[in-house]
Amino acid sequence: MTITQNQQIVSLMLRLQNMGCRIWAEDDKLRIRTSKNALTAELKQEIQDQKADILAFLKAAKTQAVSTAEIPALSADSPKLLSFAQQRLWLLAQLQGSSATYNMPIALQLNGNLNIDALHSSLADLLNRHESLRMYFPTVAGQPQVAIRSLDEIAVLTVQDCRELGTGNKGELDLDTQCPNIQDLIDAHAQQHLDLNTGPLFKAKLLQLEEQKSVLAINMHHIISDGWSMGVFLRELWQAYTAYSQGKTPNFAPLPIQYSDYATWQRHWLQGEVLEKQINYWKHQLGDASPLLELPTDYPRPARQSYRGDRYIYALTPELTAAVNAFSQQQGVSLYMTLLATLSILLSRYSRQEDLCIGSPIANRTHSQTEGLIGFFVNTLVMRQQIKLELSFIEFLQQTRQTCLDAYVHQDVPFDVLVEKLRPERSMSYNPLFQVMFTLENNASPDLDLSGLDTELLGVKGAIAKFDLTLLVTESDNQLNCSWEYATDLFERGTIQRMAEQFTVLLKGIIDHPHQSINTLPLMTATELLQIQRWNQTQTDYPQDKTFVDLFAEQVAKNPHNIAVVFESEILNYQQLNQKANQLAHYLLKNHQIQPDTLIGISVERSLEMIIGLLGILKAGGAYVPIDPNYPPERIQFML
Repeated sequence: MTITQNQQIVSLMLRLQNMGCRIWAEDDKLRIRTSKNALTAELKQEIQDQKADILAFLKAAKTQAVSTAEIPALSADSPKLLSFAQQRLWLLAQLQGSSATYNMPIALQLNGNLNIDALHSSLADLLNRHESLRMYFPTVAGQPQVAIRSLDEIAVLTVQDCRELGTGNKGELDLDTQCPNIQDLIDAHAQQHLDLNTGPLFKAKLLQLEEQKSVLAINMHHIISDGWSMGVFLRELWQAYTAYSQGKTPNFAPLPIQYSDYATWQRHWLQGEVLEKQINYWKHQLGDASPLLELPTDYPRPARQSYRGDRYIYALTPELTAAVNAFSQQQGVSLYMTLLATLSILLSRYSRQEDLCIGSPIANRTHSQTEGLIGFFVNTLVMRQQIKLELSFIEFLQQTRQTCLDAYVHQDVPFDVLVEKLRPERSMSYNPLFQVMFTLENNASPDLDLSGLDTELLGVKGAIAKFDLTLLVTESDNQLNCSWEYATDLFERGTIQRMAEQFTVLLKGIIDHPHQSINTLPLMTATELLQIQRWNQTQTDYPQDKTFVDLFAEQVAKNPHNIAVVFESEILNYQQLNQKANQLAHYLLKNHQIQPDTLIGISVERSLEMIIGLLGILKAGGAYVPIDPNYPPERIQFML
């Protein structure tokens, strides 16, 4: 269950509870007891549409009876602890050094008569209301501590007058053509290093472009926030701004606890038998899983991740989106499960691995007390997919459903604790346990409607890839929007674009032929099929009594001064290439006693020398064996 799905289910369960409805799971069936006519037709349909997710939520909740006890609020002078998630992110940040890898930036274009005083007061209210936004983590004796600044120590909002940077054009804001310097300012704000040791870890900046046009840039560190929290932040910001701009005071319901209360409770609750029971499940589930998904990459994997990344974004058609949703409902699974199964097959076909792991975030807010908090709650589940190619997609989908349900039941173990207990093979070049992340967000775009303001979410450049590959699917306006975030150290954009197109082809094939075996489902696009057809049209008459060396010699005799090979700024004509290849052939025959069909390895980067080497080996009567210089030493030794 994704972050947004979990949020929707919690909200729905609270609404039903407030209406006096009792809802529970009995085996794999959903039961509801309520007064007559309490459920409207719309609410019944909402329950039906989310039946699979509700069942998953209730099944997980059964194992968490202990955890649903009320989280106590600590006294102001009680020592504050980091949550497990914060502890791991703090450690990762130390390894990263000065970096924006874990920043959570957002930029909003505000068109209209902006009340800056109301905006400042609104931000101040939120900083005061959520102590997590004022947190920082000083290091004492090598260990992080939780500290919270008072509101008067923080610059709530900085304002920069950028009106001279724009062109004065009215209407839609085009940051690339109208005022590129503004885009630079937005990106620079997003890429600021937020120092965990000193803070602040929340920064807000207002860029005034015109009298009726501004950009609000927000940046916060992931250690104090997550995706759900961003929704809470925006919702409360608009609520406060609307009140202040009308001369009123915001009427927020008091928060029952603060994030530090949750962190302390988590530390005390998740130990002993509770932790051991869940850890045992994950040891059984992941103990012998492969540590690395070996997708074919365009570049050798670097010794250390740089987190440099980019995104390829496109949308599925409304027709395909509707078909996938309808198919999921027919099969009694969630949309998330269908897409996860599809992605798993795609990755398996690419990597030729039938056993692979995919990471997936989960909101981890099973307590109603945490629903309205801003903080780092999100956890990562590892979905192990064991793919038998002879299975039909329908069969594999049901297997995926069970994998997800079992994972939801054992979702409380923080990812860092899981890594610590499982002790997988570790490397600075890839993430432990999984290297591909999948996220589904329903209606992810927040409600940005403000009285008197036209508000639009802007893009922030400078993608960061925390994993080899991340597929983020958002469902909005009856379309599934797919964002493929990839490590540019590993992949070229064209490779990811082909993968995305093949994901769509695979999805269509699944909808059309769900009972077809996994290994026969279509993957190639129409363009790729046509290209393969063209490549195979290779009928050409060659002399049957001549070798390649003979044909090359004829070309040398006919056109000795024609260009034979070009590499960057270097050029060889046929005569020059022939002379150099002959020199190599004579050397091999004289010094290595080459016999016909002797296998000769050649390990060299793409260059003129590579062509000379291949031709020289053939002229000596041998057969060449190409060896990529970037292969691991063990593989090269095996080939030799």
